[in-house]
Amino acid sequence: MRIILTGANGFLGKAIYHHFSAETVFRLGRTAGELIVDLEHDLPALPPADLVIHAAGKAHSVPRTPAEKEAFKNVNVAGTRRLLTTLKQADVLPKYFVFISSIAVYGLEKGTLIDENHPLAATDPYGRSKIEAEALVSAWCKENNVVCSILRLPLLAGTNPPGNLQSMIKAIKKGYYFDVNVPDVKKSMVLIDDVAVFIEQVHQLGGIFNLTDGYHPTFREISNLIAQQLHQKNAVVMPYLFIKALAFVGNFLGPKFPLNSKKLDKITNTLTFTDQKARTVAGWQPKAVLENFTI
Repeated sequence: MRIILTGANGFLGKAIYHHFSAETVFRLGRTAGELIVDLEHDLPALPPADLVIHAAGKAHSVPRTPAEKEAFKNVNVAGTRRLLTTLKQADVLPKYFVFISSIAVYGLEKGTLIDENHPLAATDPYGRSKIEAEALVSAWCKENNVVCSILRLPLLAGTNPPGNLQSMIKAIKKGYYFDVNVPDVKKSMVLIDDVAVFIEQVHQLGGIFNLTDGYHPTFREISNLIAQQLHQKNAVVMPYLFIKALAFVGNFLGPKFPLNSKKLDKITNTLTFTDQKARTVAGWQPKAVLENFTI
């Protein structure tokens, strides 16, 4: 099978590339060993492929200026449009297209076992850009009779993770991480290796799927696991009211302060998603993050 993979040098992209290493994979990117392609500019002609996996995108940053907000749209929306336009110009279209999206499209700060039918209500630049990109991909695939799969992913776990998990690991390693005394706050997570396996399972079926490990660990379970692997003591548990006051102060101290009320809401409210559709339709059988995640 011939595969075009965008974002192959990213956290998830590397796992996908490794999983499909026995296939002919054309990696699109800006580093050595890849087809040199920048999704922020017009693309050159692409080789014919049976499957396109679009994993490239901008994430893991909080925009603070209009230019930074626009960057999400330029990469995630306009970049997707450039990819689709270039694919359309090829002599042979791909049979299958897999788009890596995010649970951010739902625009939720809290909720339990949200399914794929929930309204797409994101208002932040990242979530909105993923909604628009999903719409572009769905319409293009329908127009061109290409089987379309959209995977809405939660927090990704794997070795040397970026984003919030990376920040947690660094804070635990340096001894300044703490848990807030709000028990049983759960978050959906999934292992990057399981996502790669599922792409192979689902790409011929198509559909929109939330993916999780089905367990939804608590922050304390995650931090304890990381501390154990770092040979550190478990994080100190701080009283909620004290941290709430600290977060209020952080609202006025700017982005360099590690906590504000919005961040506190995220770590003190459960937000989980159901993967039942993936299990029923496509045989999704993920591994438990707490038993398989190594930093």
